[in-house]
This record gives sequence, structure tokens and C-alpha cells, in this order.
Amino acid sequence: MTLEAPTVVTAAVVERDGRLLVTRRLEGTHLAGHWEFPGGKSEPGEETRACLARELREELGVGAVVGDEIHRTLYAYGDRRLELVFFKCEIDGEPRPLLGQEIRWVARAHLRNLTFPPADAEMIELLERAQP
Repeated sequence: MTLEAPTVVTAAVVERDGRLLVTRRLEGTHLAGHWEFPGGKSEPGEETRACLARELREELGVGAVVGDEIHRTLYAYGDRRLELVFFKCEIDGEPRPLLGQEIRWVARAHLRNLTFPPADAEMIELLERAQP
């Protein structure tokens, strides 16, 4: 049996004034109610940076400069396999909840106070260790 290739998901690590941008997953979605770094699934053949810029435009109404890749991980949720790619990003403008999602700016030290998907655990640990 061959495993399907994992779904590529991009995520933006956006920091302003010592706080990180996070959004809450909508009801009716996988892991509803969990907090996450904004981003989303790559379309077939879509480059990861282009995907992330598109997702930030569609979900938050902001332009983005997608910088360096800062972490990549593979994670399986039962039958779902993800390749999650985190990028350092700068955004233009103030993010707006275009899908009705909750948005917060959270200090690194307070990330653990929110419930994130298990696939984000390594990234959160890296951010906590790199406290300025």
C-alpha cells in the first residue's frame, strides 16, 4: 500500500511589537476552536510562498512579504498527513477577520495559554526558546 503524499500547509509567523499573530479555527473545520498561525493548504502545483501570500489575502485582507522558511514538520492526524511549513512574514495593514475568525496578537510567553493543534507544538517550542 502506498501512502498519499502529505497535504502541504503553510503558516505565517508574524510578529509586531513582541506579539505574534494567531487566528482561531472556525466551527465546522478540522480542529475547530484551536488557535493557529494564519495560513492554509497549498493548491496542486502552487508554490508555498505564493500559497501563504494568497491565504493571508483571502483570510485576513492583508498583503504579505513572505520571508525565510523557519520550520517544517510532518504530522499525521489519523488519516490526514500534513507537511506544515512555517515562514517568517511581514504583513501590510491591519488583519481583518474576513471569514469571521477570531484574531489575537499574543506574546510568545503566552502562546502556551492557548490550545494549538498538535502539529504546531515544535514551532511554539522554537518561538519560546528564542524569546528576545
